[in-house]
This record gives sequence, C-alpha cells and structure tokens, in this order.
Amino acid sequence: MTRNFSLNRCLFMTVDPVHIGTGGYRLGRVDAAIAREPGTKLPKIPGTSLHGAARHYAAYRYNKPDCAGQKGHCGNGTCPICYTFGFAKGSDAQGYAGVVSVSDARILFFPVNSMHGPVWVSTVYILREAGLKVDDMPEGTEAWTSLDKEGDINLGWLMLKSKNGLKIEDNGLLDNSEYKAIKNRLVLVDDSLFSRIVNSNLEVRTSVSIDPVTGAADEGALFTYEAIPRATFLWAEVVVDDYRDKNLWKDGGIIWKCYKEENGPDGKVKYYNNDEKGRALYPAATNGLNNGEPKGWKCAWDVVNAGLEWSEYLGIGGMGTRGFGRLRKLTDREVQV
Repeated sequence: MTRNFSLNRCLFMTVDPVHIGTGGYRLGRVDAAIAREPGTKLPKIPGTSLHGAARHYAAYRYNKPDCAGQKGHCGNGTCPICYTFGFAKGSDAQGYAGVVSVSDARILFFPVNSMHGPVWVSTVYILREAGLKVDDMPEGTEAWTSLDKEGDINLGWLMLKSKNGLKIEDNGLLDNSEYKAIKNRLVLVDDSLFSRIVNSNLEVRTSVSIDPVTGAADEGALFTYEAIPRATFLWAEVVVDDYRDKNLWKDGGIIWKCYKEENGPDGKVKYYNNDEKGRALYPAATNGLNNGEPKGWKCAWDVVNAGLEWSEYLGIGGMGTRGFGRLRKLTDREVQV
C-alpha cells in the first residue's frame, strides 16, 4: 500500500469477554454497562479504544513507551508511532494529527445457545454492510440457518420458525480457521429481533470490591457488570490517509534495532535505539524475512496492524485483572474505493 489513501477492513474475535465501560454506574439491569450504538443499542468496541490500544502496543513493540500515552511524545519525524498516530508536545500543545482513523468494531456474528448447541447470529443487513454477499431471507421465515437440521430453533429463550440452506459468499474477510469452524452453525434473523437477542445473551457477572486494608470483601460493594461474550466476531475499518511526504517508509521500511552497551555512562547498561550495530528486534520472524532480515514497517497501516496484533495477548478495555479483554485479529483486506 503505497497510495496516500487506503481502506482496510478487519475481522476480530473476542478470545475473552470484553468490557468497554461507559463510565460510572447506573440504575438498570447491571451496575456497569458497556458501550452501545445509540440507535440500535447493539454493543460495540469504540474506535477510540482500538486506536488507543493499537498506539500503546505498537509503541511498546518499537521500544518507544514514551510515545504510547497522551503526553511525552518525542514528536520526531522519524518516529513511526508519532507519524502514524499523531502527537502533542509541549505546554503550547504543539503537534500534528495522525494519518490513520479507526472505526468502531461492530458485531458481525454473535454466539447464542440453542437446542442444537451454540450458534452464531447475524442479519442480512449487517453482513452486507460488512461487504459480504448473501441473498434475502426466504419469505415467511423467522430464522435462516446453515445448520443441517430442519425445524424450529430456539435462540436462548426465543423460539423461531427456521429454514436451512443459508450460504454466505466469502470475499476474503472470512478466510480464517475460526470462521470455518462456525460457518455451518450460522443463523440470520430479522433486524428487529437481533438487538433483543444480543442484549438478552450478553455475559453478566457479579463481583465485589476488596478492602485493601483487610484483604476481604468490602461491605456493601457488590456490583454487576456486563461484557461482550467470548467467540463474538466483530468487524472494523481502518482508514489510512497518509498526506505526509512518506520519507519515513523509504529504503525498505522501518526496523527497530537496538545496540546494548554493557559499560555505558556511569557504569550502567545503555541501549541505543535504531543503532546500525544493533540486531533487529521488530518485526518478529513470524512476519517473514526479506533477504534474511525481518520485514520492516512499510506504511502507516503496518504500524496499526502491529499494535492490533498484541491485543490478543494484552487485551483492551476494563476488567483486565478479571480475565477480560483479549481480542484476536483474524484477517484484514484492503477495500477498493
């Protein structure tokens, strides 16, 4: 991708339940609710959460932790983190905007329990919006499935009249083993039912705050919170609008190198970033080699992608100490616009 503009569509799967809170507590079914789309009330992962996690993890992969947060950015034109995501520097807020924008991650397939075991629910409209090809639902059908079983099907507490024979045309976004494992367990429903099905089958847990003095449960601190369940498929788009001169990506891209000096200043070990004497530490060998050397970041999308890869291990959102947050990027494809 050497053009100034590109649109990349990504497919994710939640490895753990994911909780992206709305801040504070509210009266309702749970104390700590998750972020939702205002019109449909469908849960989502805000683009700001994905953007922040991508920056944070890419900065750590490049050994530039000072450029990970909101302040303290180096602001150097040779820094791929500041170049890609932008930076703010100094008391006068001097800085530049980034060259990428990340959309909200929206639900594509949602796991629900049924009489036939787990199935993944979606709608014709959602699939088409994600760029997939699917026919209209058959007339008089409440649920259209890819199951090999005839008859009605329940989605949680809801019983629907179903018909099988569903087929979805793969455009490259679904070319992964995780989707292939569920492709024969899909159910499409009407848009008017989808939000109710999703919100009735979110993961809801109960926890209690711990008193730091006693180490025991804090009295009166019982609370409930909800999360997008594991094995939910989501999709998002990353727009790269690289309006800069792009000198950063010349000569094979950027590979971070580190040279370790055992007897540095004051007798301490010192690391020299991007020193030609150092060995290449990024990208990892799993990303392939180019003439025996690791492939470098060759565009702003490579930087974003490197950060999103680590969300599978370090997670996003809240409740991380309770085992929440891991999000695996399955595939991505460039969309022609």
